[in-house]
Amino acid sequence: MPPADRTLLLFNHDWDAVGHARAAAGQGLLLDEAGFDLFSFPSNARLAWFDMARFVDGLAGRARQRGWSAVTSSHEQFGALAAALLAERMGWPGTPVNAILACQHKLHAREVLQRVAPEANVPFQLLDAAYGAPIPSGLHYPLFVKPVKAAFSVLAREVHNPAELHRHTRFGAWELWVIRRLVEPFERLAQERLGPGLPSAHRMLLEEPVQADQFNLDGYVFDGEVQAIGVVDAVMYPGTQAFMRFELPSQLPQSVQARALDIARRFLQAVGFTHGLFNMEFFFDAATDRLTVIEFNPRMASQFSDLYRRVQGLDLHALALALAHGQDPASVPRLAPSAGAAASFVYRVFDPQQSVTMPDAPRRRALAMAFPDALLFTYPKPRGSMQRDFKWLGSYRYGILHLGGRDAAELRERCSTASALLGWPAPYAELLVPVPDHTVPVAVHSAAHSLSNPSPLRVTP
Repeated sequence: MPPADRTLLLFNHDWDAVGHARAAAGQGLLLDEAGFDLFSFPSNARLAWFDMARFVDGLAGRARQRGWSAVTSSHEQFGALAAALLAERMGWPGTPVNAILACQHKLHAREVLQRVAPEANVPFQLLDAAYGAPIPSGLHYPLFVKPVKAAFSVLAREVHNPAELHRHTRFGAWELWVIRRLVEPFERLAQERLGPGLPSAHRMLLEEPVQADQFNLDGYVFDGEVQAIGVVDAVMYPGTQAFMRFELPSQLPQSVQARALDIARRFLQAVGFTHGLFNMEFFFDAATDRLTVIEFNPRMASQFSDLYRRVQGLDLHALALALAHGQDPASVPRLAPSAGAAASFVYRVFDPQQSVTMPDAPRRRALAMAFPDALLFTYPKPRGSMQRDFKWLGSYRYGILHLGGRDAAELRERCSTASALLGWPAPYAELLVPVPDHTVPVAVHSAAHSLSNPSPLRVTP
């Protein structure tokens, strides 16, 4: 029999695979894994027969035999919800299932935010049309459109007229199959748990666009108390909604960070989020002093864990494991910071015809020798998957590199040198070759004005 007190990790990939292994080794924890990788073949073929209820039932049946006593996941599409369901079933510490559903159903989350923090909301409404159906008249453009349930900014973009909106909501048979397989496990539970009359998650949400800088508030809730971890700044590729890099420490004033935490506290209490890590994406316009919530992620933003570890000595994966076992994250020891500044650099192309060369073994060895602290992820894809990325995301993300430095200036210098070793352009706007106009995705979530009195969008008869 396996030893008791093992921790189950669901959909554990990329940053989570690295972070959980490191944190578990430091705490002497034993780990098991379950789930599959949505972004690699043949693992993602399991999407064809994935059933959330059957998946959780199977895990619950194996729990005693395997000696599991806790579960955690920061996987947005399936993992966070599956972990909450299993924790509920087994009586383990976990985020309440309904809180996960309330955050991930973006229309429902907007409605809750309108009740508890209307000053941080945007005008919004459900698109009254199924995928590919005619677009209703009377809408006022530009509009930001995104799925009611999605992850990784999939199918989120600004549109400027009915024709653009119609093109954006039309999908081929294969695309519709993938979308429905991704959304249906959530849809069934949301309809069951969040009450009658809940609009289907197989729909699109319309919002008024916002023009402002973007930030991420990371925190956790333990014993019902909301605690902030920090704020990470998001920097976009110019003229797009695509992330170019994430930076720590934040340049956002502490007074604004405190306002963000107050809004998060009100929202999380309203949806019954009493335990777990969270991430709130938001805009802040310094000219108008307006803070606007983009969305709440009811899980760790695992891409940022390494940044906090470098700059603050705080390992978010260690916090996640502590929460999974019902322990106060404040009791997790801090490490000695290794950098004064750190960033997650995101490499993308926006032209479907532009080729991407992945670093070969000699380039990888050169990077490791010159930058032993570097954390590199590459995302090679076949042509068909790349084309779907251009449609669904507006770009193809082919790599991510994490580095630290004494300060922002040294970090930039190190990134430029490391990027040259990889054969990639450094993700600083002025160092990049301009993208031809016809290849840039149509505008962005930060490309229009905001209202001083947010309310649901109104359709003109």
